[in-house]
Amino acid sequence: MQFILSLDEGTTTARAALYDEQGRRIGMESEPITCFYPESGWVEQDPEEIWRAQLSAAQRTLERGAVKPADVAALGITTQRETTLVWEHGAGKAVAPAIVWQCRRTAGFCTELAAGPAGAIVTRKTGLVVDAYFSASKIRWILEHVPDARRKARNGELLFGNVDTWLLWRLTNGSVHATDFTNASRTMLMDLASGDWDDELLGIFDIPRAMLPRIVPSSGVAGVAAAEHLGAEIPIAGIAGDQQAALVGQACFRHGLSKNTYGTGCFALLHTGDHVPVSQNRLLGTRAASVDNRAQFASEGSIFIAGAAVQWLRDELKLIATAAESEEVAASVADTGGVYFVPAFVGLGAPHWDSSARGLLTGITRSTGRAHLVRATLESIAYQTRELVEAMEADTGERLAELRVDGGATANNFLLQFQADILGSPVVRPWDIETTALGAAYLAGLATGFWKSVGELESFWRVERVFEPSMIEERRQELFAGWKRAVSRCRD
Repeated sequence: MQFILSLDEGTTTARAALYDEQGRRIGMESEPITCFYPESGWVEQDPEEIWRAQLSAAQRTLERGAVKPADVAALGITTQRETTLVWEHGAGKAVAPAIVWQCRRTAGFCTELAAGPAGAIVTRKTGLVVDAYFSASKIRWILEHVPDARRKARNGELLFGNVDTWLLWRLTNGSVHATDFTNASRTMLMDLASGDWDDELLGIFDIPRAMLPRIVPSSGVAGVAAAEHLGAEIPIAGIAGDQQAALVGQACFRHGLSKNTYGTGCFALLHTGDHVPVSQNRLLGTRAASVDNRAQFASEGSIFIAGAAVQWLRDELKLIATAAESEEVAASVADTGGVYFVPAFVGLGAPHWDSSARGLLTGITRSTGRAHLVRATLESIAYQTRELVEAMEADTGERLAELRVDGGATANNFLLQFQADILGSPVVRPWDIETTALGAAYLAGLATGFWKSVGELESFWRVERVFEPSMIEERRQELFAGWKRAVSRCRD
């Protein structure tokens, strides 16, 4: 019997999972990854820790699943997007800490760029709002602040990659420097329509083409993992950014299907087929993972802080002992007592794109207690998601029939019921909520013939539970109006 191994490197955790021929997950292991906050608004990680954690998770998954490395037909990689690494071509040593997607150190530069004529060029070509979220300004920052980095980059002595490229390079012992279309589309350096690095964009950010990886299909053999890492040579046949991988894992292969992933952040994607999306509501255009050579696209709304707000309750405020406890605590009160929490720790993402906004608790009274704050935190995730859904509906002129959801926070029944209530639409949870890892496995399996068709994968997708809205319309609109007032205050 053969299996597909999926590497799923997220913002705070590196996971690895094994899947059988029926698309069933038969094992998963994880390792934590540390985020560092050296200055206000800065977020960094150790590139070596990312590599060690991901490799350890993969090795333990094989060991505990009693799977021989030779029985792994292929390997898929999915990772946090936009997080930026630069390393030496020869020695393979990173020249600076990885700058995480949440980091706001380049916000000032991006604000100035967006206000000038170059800002419109960037958005037109990439489908992205000019923001510190994406990789280009992070690369520029490293080249400006690491001694002699720009000269070395021009000479081909330094390589850039997001986390997918870094893992691919390490797994192949430096023989493959590549990324896929989905990750490349998040850099602000790729022309969305053509799928190639763009010289005008490179000039705007002053980034040498020599340091960029080759762009390859999301489903296809990009290289082979050296035997010394996992015990056998294994084809690396699937690569995708985490959100595009989740779109695949949710069997959203066609125009009009959508999903929302609840992780550290929250990301809603609507598949637009071969149509390049142009948003009038400050959503993003991005590449969707394609299972053939045809370019596929998606419209995306990105929320910076979702599950991270629950972690804040746990780690900083000590209001809960575990993230899972938040469900019981939130359900212990009938409502928040008028409290709203806007978790704008690093600004606001879509549809606001306000890097200066900061977190806000409002409506606190003497009767406000622990449960109200916990409930307000969970509700904030649902409110932010409604903002994304409304923007998508405004762009398409169509009402969302249902929202497919995944990610760790979807184990929280309170959150999903409130999500359905505040949307006024059904929320659908699949049996396997770890769809990011599943999507990477699907891409690798299709490329190697492990699975024969998209139709076969669609047959694997199963509903575990549908959350139907039960809130009356008047109450739904009243609560959301209160949320919008709270957001306006955090932006002032």
